[in-house]
Amino acid sequence: MSVRRSVITGIGVVAPTGIGVAEHWKRTLERVSRIGPITEFDTSKLPSHLAGRVTGFDESAYVESKLRVQTDRWTWMALAAGRLAFEDADLDPHVHDPFDLSVVTASASGGNAFGQREIHNLWSQGPGSVTAYQSIGWFYAASSGQLSIRDQLKGACGVLVADATGGLDALAQARRLIARGTGAVLVGGTEAPLSPYAMACQAGRATLSREPDPAAAYRPFAADSPGHVPGEGGAMVIVEEAEWAARRGAPAAYAEVLGTASTHDAHHPTEPAPDHRQLARAIREAIERSGLTPERIDVVFADGAGEPRLDRREADALVEIFGRRGVPVAVPKTATGRLSSGGAALDLSWAALALAHDTVPPSVHLTAEPGDDLDLVTAARENAGLRTALVVARGEGGFNSAAVLGLPESGRRTV
Repeated sequence: MSVRRSVITGIGVVAPTGIGVAEHWKRTLERVSRIGPITEFDTSKLPSHLAGRVTGFDESAYVESKLRVQTDRWTWMALAAGRLAFEDADLDPHVHDPFDLSVVTASASGGNAFGQREIHNLWSQGPGSVTAYQSIGWFYAASSGQLSIRDQLKGACGVLVADATGGLDALAQARRLIARGTGAVLVGGTEAPLSPYAMACQAGRATLSREPDPAAAYRPFAADSPGHVPGEGGAMVIVEEAEWAARRGAPAAYAEVLGTASTHDAHHPTEPAPDHRQLARAIREAIERSGLTPERIDVVFADGAGEPRLDRREADALVEIFGRRGVPVAVPKTATGRLSSGGAALDLSWAALALAHDTVPPSVHLTAEPGDDLDLVTAARENAGLRTALVVARGEGGFNSAAVLGLPESGRRTV
């Protein structure tokens, strides 16, 4: 019996770096930060005033009006990214057996602005002012449900809730579904955590950056890093069984999913673990399950918490596995902020595009010093000879996940 291999054939991005894969990659290479002041509402009473915002996004181009009133911005972005991913994969879901198709998304906060509006209506006008859609519009599974309905994805569907590791955990679930017989899975996550209610919920997080200067607010692995900056958006990818994709005449794949793993610190709801053991275990197991050794990993897309203790734990884990300055470490999310469950999904898109372009994307506002433990990538590295990429993610509460992508057997996708 042949092994059912999982390959990424399509990428859809709605992020501070752009709408669509081409714009996203172009802006990434420009090495310009997309973090700036929140202007949609008054942030004067909040500890943080900066975010990675998605600009130029017209939801009406992707979501019909009757559905927009039922859903939140995070679902609009998921619907847009899903359509873009299907288009990039040249996959029309409506011409395939719907039971061959699935969707798995990740969510950490749900429909914030939608829920805020409905709660405001409840307390200001009474229960009769609350719409029937309140029960579904804010819910973590709303994006999976709406994508399933729109695109008739009737295979096993679901949502993963694991803070910033959710995108990798969703990828792991997609790979399991394909191993069990599913043809293609729409995978990823988006977030819209920048409404007043959502920002108020984040205000007490010790890791939230209070730095007012966008150029200094989010600098992972810097000795004086002030914390993280939140962001919105994310990505969706099409993961297909390799032979199923070949039979339908799919474009060449960006990457193959070689291995995934997840662990948990089991330490504290918010305080980081005192050591890096469980993070290192997740990384090590993902590499082992991919059939590789650490020496064959060509680039790491780091979690990049931006909080000194967490950054130290990640650096220790990477040094333990790869040695000091043993592998290039990219943190392109320094241009967008941390997108919660959308972040790992966006990192997956960066990793797949890095393999296709044979280019390690740059970080912004970081400097690499000769004495650093990590080989931080501060400028794009072209013709890097990339064949594999490791993506690392962590979530508040002790979640750790890792995924290894590799060049598909067909070689680099022409992009």
